[in-house]
Amino acid sequence: MMPPGGAAMIELFFITCLATAPDVCQPHSLLFEERNGLFTCLLEGQNELARWVNAHPNDRVKEWKCRYAATDGRKI
Repeated sequence: MMPPGGAAMIELFFITCLATAPDVCQPHSLLFEERNGLFTCLLEGQNELARWVNAHPNDRVKEWKCRYAATDGRKI
């Protein structure tokens, strides 16, 4: 799925919760240019999440997934 005039984007979507309040959670997204489809995101996603957690020590990653980013305003 490639948008007109550019490379497809892959979204690393993840939900984090406060370490001190596990019921307080929020969604986050990191966007990447597509290289080898979702497989690369699945391999590199854990490293990206580790960097994110190191920068946000009060948060814990509850769940994450890789998906193609919406290019036309629709929700995924």
